[in-house]
Amino acid sequence: TTPPHHLTTSPPHHLTTSQELAGIELSDTLSMMPASSVSALVFAHPKSQYFAVGQVGKDQVESYSKRKGVGLEQGEKWLSSILNYDRD
Repeated sequence: TTPPHHLTTSPPHHLTTSQELAGIELSDTLSMMPASSVSALVFAHPKSQYFAVGQVGKDQVESYSKRKGVGLEQGEKWLSSILNYDRD
């Protein structure tokens, strides 16, 4: 599965103290480290439909970066796992 996109939001304040309280850090893409600190409740429904996002081209990353108000390099960093090209 693909994790949700949290890059346009800031973590709640109580999560920013997690390192000093529990030794948990947030990466610049808001992933929790160490990975063993992550848990989830997952719900399913028999009529649900799932889909995956395919690979994205440079033109899509340029458009996305422009809409988010960031440079191409940052957009490529955020979307690095689904790029269909090698970053320069």
